[in-house]
Amino acid sequence: MSDVQLTPVREAHQFDEAVLAGYMAANIADYQGPLEVSQFEGGQSNPTFLLQTANRRYVLRKQPPGELLPSAHQVDREYRVMKALQDTDVPVPVMYCLCDDASIIGTKFYVMEMVEGRLFTEALLPALTPAERKAIYLDLARVMAKLHDVDVAEVGLSEFGRPGNYYERQIGRWSKQYQASKTEQIDAMDNLMEWLPANIPEQKKTVIVHGDFRLGNTLIHPTEPRIVAVLDWELSTLGDGLADLGYLCQDYHADAYFSEGLSSANLEELGIPTESEFVAEYCKHAGMDQIDHWLFYVIYNMFRSAGIIQGVYKRGLDGNASSEKALEYKEVARLRSERAWKLVESLS
Repeated sequence: MSDVQLTPVREAHQFDEAVLAGYMAANIADYQGPLEVSQFEGGQSNPTFLLQTANRRYVLRKQPPGELLPSAHQVDREYRVMKALQDTDVPVPVMYCLCDDASIIGTKFYVMEMVEGRLFTEALLPALTPAERKAIYLDLARVMAKLHDVDVAEVGLSEFGRPGNYYERQIGRWSKQYQASKTEQIDAMDNLMEWLPANIPEQKKTVIVHGDFRLGNTLIHPTEPRIVAVLDWELSTLGDGLADLGYLCQDYHADAYFSEGLSSANLEELGIPTESEFVAEYCKHAGMDQIDHWLFYVIYNMFRSAGIIQGVYKRGLDGNASSEKALEYKEVARLRSERAWKLVESLS
């Protein structure tokens, strides 16, 4: 069982499918029409489509329509990093083509392999057994550590990130994106934008950071509890791998968006590792003894998540979100940022 849902292509995201078919025929070896297009319900940032052909299934990711925030929706970055990781221990789909000619379907897009697997969006994995849940979460920690162990220069990504302090850049970026998407006053966000730059720990290693590494962005083997593909690399860059770890572990401290999350669940009964167990598993595979200033990485990510989800909600108000669920995120930025500020207060 999988949480993936397919729908007809939504009106705001429709494009000329015949033109796309012609492009694929010219740019993808062994392409055979006819082409049938449907849309995945997920993909709040970049609309994602299933392309069914006579002999193969593909996935297309494109930028959303309408006016885009600066530095957002960079599908070309997604393509580049997955292409670079093709021959590493990080499981990613095969990349077929990247098109930056907006005249084809209206925006930049790329086409990749359709990896067969299960997509789970509920953190508690209600359809699985405790043993399966534990194995999948431990594999999340393992694959994340494998990503952060990739030699950046060896895979040709030395110029994939900007120079300077990673957290300074990221905090500045998400502060600007939040302010550009702001719809109401949230005091906790203002407090975090002041506290975070003043409390950045020393970065010890520069690695590939996924930027959105979580259960819902992985595909699980059709029958086994292991990851067969890591998806949605739009936010990837070079930086501190502990940002990815803190991002996934924020779920131990914050409410899930639309379902029960890790913060209120009986993890032992479910078979899901605790936060300390998950961090220990990551450290084991990453060759680390301990992590200093741990809560900073969680707080930073809760702030960042609040900024991202505020952008999703704003796109919903503007009518160009990738999913009809966007308007349901109205209170999430406030709740997430207020929970993060409580963690800051717990440090004093």
